[in-house]
Formats: sequence, C-alpha cells, structure tokens
Amino acid sequence: MVSWMICRLVVLVFGMLYPAYASYKAVKTKNIREYVRWMMYWIVFALFMAAEIVTDIFVSWFPFYYEIKMAFVLWLLSPYTKGASLLYRKFVHPSLSRHEKEIDAYLVQAKERSYETMLSFGKRGLNIAASAAVQAATKGTGTGACRTATRRMSVGQILRRSPGCQPGPERSP
Repeated sequence: MVSWMICRLVVLVFGMLYPAYASYKAVKTKNIREYVRWMMYWIVFALFMAAEIVTDIFVSWFPFYYEIKMAFVLWLLSPYTKGASLLYRKFVHPSLSRHEKEIDAYLVQAKERSYETMLSFGKRGLNIAASAAVQAATKGTGTGACRTATRRMSVGQILRRSPGCQPGPERSP
C-alpha cells in the first residue's frame, strides 16, 4: 500500500508535473530541440499510461512492481538515459509509421460514427422530452384518446397536431 502511494506520487511529480513545466519552458523559449524531446516524451508517456491500466490490474502483485514502475518513469525522463527518445525512435515511431493509414481510417470512421450516434441520441432525447412535456400538459385535461395518441407522437407531429385533438376539460369515464 505504501509503495503504491509513493509510486503514484513519483509518477505524478516526475512523470507529469515536471515534464509539463519543462514543456511550457520549451514552448516559451521556442527551442525546437526541446519541443521534439518533450513531444517524444509525451507520446511514450501516454502509451505507458494506457499500458499501466492493464498492468496495474494483472501484474501489480509482482514483487517490486511499483518500484520498477517508478524507476521506469525516471528512466524515461532522465536526460542522461534519454529513455523516452530511445523508445520512441526504436519502437513507437516505426510502429506508428507502419500502421498510420489504418489508424487514420479508424479515427475518421470513429468520428463519423460518433457524430451519427450523437444525432440519434439528440433526436431520441427531444422526442422523450416532448412526449413528457405533452403528457404533463395534457394530464388532467383533454380526452383519453388524444392523450394516448399524443404519447406516441414525434416532436414534429406534436407541433402539427390536429385542431380536433386540443386539450380541454378532463372528462370522467
């Protein structure tokens, strides 16, 4: 438990906060070499964070797991070992270059599907809201047949509702 907390602190401070500040300094000074260094770091670190989700679940029982993880983050960050640059150049860049077209196609497809899904949810939400509003407005007024028909109507149908089905005083059966 203690090693987990120390590991989280090390990853936060040395894996995120310090690199974020160093990235800010690189942007401020407009140093291209530093830009490239920190972009490579952030790409490798993002992959590490994605892998960490799986490894934390299945491998955290391994002895010295958290200590190894802390050492790995410090190795990535170190200007002496240049761990992030090494991993990026040897593994990440070649792999991404090989699969770039497939990844781009998948991202375009995901973007289109998400847009269509949001439109579908939006339409459903509007229909549900309109039905609820009509139900609330007709509760206690109008004839039973009009209320039943209104519950099944879409937003456009409600707006074009026939004049013969206007809410009126509720009639008891």
